Amino acid sequence: MKTIDLNADMGESFGPWPMGDDASLLKIVTSANIACGWHAGDADTMAKTMRLAVENGVGIGAHPGFADLQGFGRRRIPLSHSELANLVTYQLGAAQAMARAAGGHVRHLKLHGALSNMASEDAEMARVCYEAALKVDPDIVIMVLAATAQEKVVRALGCNWAGEIFSDRAYNDDATLVDRKLPGAMIHDPGFAAERILQMLEEQAIIAVSGQRIPTRIDTICLHGDGPEALAIARGLRARLEAAGYGLKPL
Repeated sequence: MKTIDLNADMGESFGPWPMGDDASLLKIVTSANIACGWHAGDADTMAKTMRLAVENGVGIGAHPGFADLQGFGRRRIPLSHSELANLVTYQLGAAQAMARAAGGHVRHLKLHGALSNMASEDAEMARVCYEAALKVDPDIVIMVLAATAQEKVVRALGCNWAGEIFSDRAYNDDATLVDRKLPGAMIHDPGFAAERILQMLEEQAIIAVSGQRIPTRIDTICLHGDGPEALAIARGLRARLEAAGYGLKPL
């Protein structure tokens, strides 16, 4: 049977301000990228989300981002290499401690927002972030934006990695994501999202807005958890994948 992982960014609530329906998403996805408190989330949210992930048999991932609560980690911040390494190390360490306390462990790491977008364009930046994570855990799976500079770096490092595509984001011809500020950057139709993903899996290629195919290895599919259509897209995609003969399992 063909298998695939479904992941979602979550644990993004902060104090009394809720973000997304993590409890429902954790019944659909197989991996969770959990915010580490810098771009979103807090210790209580991390603890709750990780406990629910363990209860649902969902793989736990650290999701480090810039220290940018107000901007939700989507603003580009220039940092030195040492600052980038410490940012990743600190947040991964927090995620490991919270996961262990919840009876689980951190299996993978995925960069968030602007940090990820910058690393998808800048191989040296990606290398600094990933080497920092590998110093903490040499066996950790690095989840990368497929076919970008991130993938080139993990291939060169020879580490465990997983290539990711997005169910609800449009692509440029270089496999980077279309800027959220531009029309059509987000996909809102659950049916269209599911059929598009199946086509990408069949072709083992990212399909850009232009129609260009970018061949790549696909190990996991991201479902964003913070939009109004999030659950509908997640349920629709899982059902369509299972109907097409895919088994769903964590990385």
